[in-house]
Amino acid sequence: MKNISVAHSPDADDIFMYMAIKFGWVNSSWLRFSNHADDIQTLNLASLAGTYDVCAISFALYPKIYADYALLRTAVSFGEGYGPKLIKKKGVKLKPNFKVALSGEHTTNAMIFRIAYPNARIVYKNFLEIENAVLSGEVDAGVLIHESILDFSSDLCVEREIWDIWSELNGENLPLPLGGMALRRSLPLTDAIECERVLTDAVRVAHANKSLLSKMLIERDLVRVDDKKLEKYLGLYANENSISMNETQLNAVQKLFDLGSQHGFYAEQICARDMLIPTEYSEIRNS
Repeated sequence: MKNISVAHSPDADDIFMYMAIKFGWVNSSWLRFSNHADDIQTLNLASLAGTYDVCAISFALYPKIYADYALLRTAVSFGEGYGPKLIKKKGVKLKPNFKVALSGEHTTNAMIFRIAYPNARIVYKNFLEIENAVLSGEVDAGVLIHESILDFSSDLCVEREIWDIWSELNGENLPLPLGGMALRRSLPLTDAIECERVLTDAVRVAHANKSLLSKMLIERDLVRVDDKKLEKYLGLYANENSISMNETQLNAVQKLFDLGSQHGFYAEQICARDMLIPTEYSEIRNS
């Protein structure tokens, strides 16, 4: 058995989408999977370093690693009318050069924020520390992500939704590409195709058994939220549209890459569709 190292975040959606493999509900005849969990910016940096075979990433990072990693269709998280939130203390008026805490330089929300607020003074923090940084006055504002968007202090209010900025920028009512998965290009193509199949099946099985799997995650203390918040969060970021990217989602990813190129975040422009694994190879090879 060949081992495939998979890294994902410890957030409820990533845990949910991977655990069908961990629990043995989905497997491969020649690949086995070992997993590691870390915050998304740490995983972005790990992808830049080529640490894992398969790694969860922010979609905004991908053009920086495309030469070494292919883009997977599965285990994706998009915002559709929702997403990260720029929050501040109630009653505070933000100046053009306000100090803000973001969850990581290479995150999607950071890129969109920087396009919208070029004069803001940015500090980067673990996303779990951002709410307290705003409450303490260390920063004037912060962008909340993951489960943090569901429940934050009543002393805070939303200054702006990242979704609204995205909608203004793309002008096409496209979903907001947040989290994706990348796979090392040095893997043999047959292994890469099998990896994507197993990971896709894991998300499909998880979605089909949502109630049972959610209960198991709560009982094993594998997520940071209670059952009601877990159900709501999975509905946002680990739903039927997470199983395999559709054409609208691919168009959104391409728009994100185009915006990044236009604003100088990437050295070159890439085509998202060209970055996908050619799964048709297996059909041709076995025909």
